[in-house]
Amino acid sequence: MYCDDRRNRSTFRSNLSSLQTSLSVKDDQTGVIDMGVRTTRMRIGAVVAACAAAAVLAGCSGGTDEVNGGTPAATTTPATTPAATAGTTPAADSGAGTGSRTNGGGGSGVPRCTSAELTLTLGQGDAGAGSVHRPLVFTNKGTRTCELTGFPGVSYVAGADGHQVGPAAVMSGAHGPEISMAPGRSSQAQVQFVQVANFDAAVCQPTPVRGLRVYPPGETASMFVAVDGATGCAGTPPGPQLSVQTMTAA
Repeated sequence: MYCDDRRNRSTFRSNLSSLQTSLSVKDDQTGVIDMGVRTTRMRIGAVVAACAAAAVLAGCSGGTDEVNGGTPAATTTPATTPAATAGTTPAADSGAGTGSRTNGGGGSGVPRCTSAELTLTLGQGDAGAGSVHRPLVFTNKGTRTCELTGFPGVSYVAGADGHQVGPAAVMSGAHGPEISMAPGRSSQAQVQFVQVANFDAAVCQPTPVRGLRVYPPGETASMFVAVDGATGCAGTPPGPQLSVQTMTAA
């Protein structure tokens, strides 16, 4: 006999009841149940007890999980969160020119020229297609030999407060070598002035300017040079309004 589900257990109990009834017949003469019948009834009782115990403990093989209401326990998988990737932020522009080391001089050991040791002028230049090239000339007015290397920082300024007008000059060309200047000697950097009238006025927002704010290479102290009749873009033009080249010997 098997007890693999409730229906089978019910059928088993019904058959057992019928068997017990048939075995309850007594001898008409003595009223004593045959010993063989008694033994059979004892064995059947033992089987019934074993099946009942198994049914309680296991709920009979092949059935659902009655302890959990017939539903298998759910398996929970922890969610995995991807590691954040740190992003990289470009360094802010200090506004200074680039090139000479800020700790004082280039690789030759010659000290860097400071703004206080220099005079600045704007030389005459050549007109091109839609632009003019003019040299920024730095002259050593000090008493020692000093050097300039790389690109100066250049931007338009306007008003009594000298506020910047539009984007600063972009660097053009390769980074040049160190330029040493004895007292009274000069070096220069070419600046391209774009005719901003060629830009869309609504985008450019043409604005009269007083001149240029200039940072010598490696310096954070600015200098000023006037530019007569110049106009810059207060907006953001589609191209550079100013560009500057590396320092060269004058």
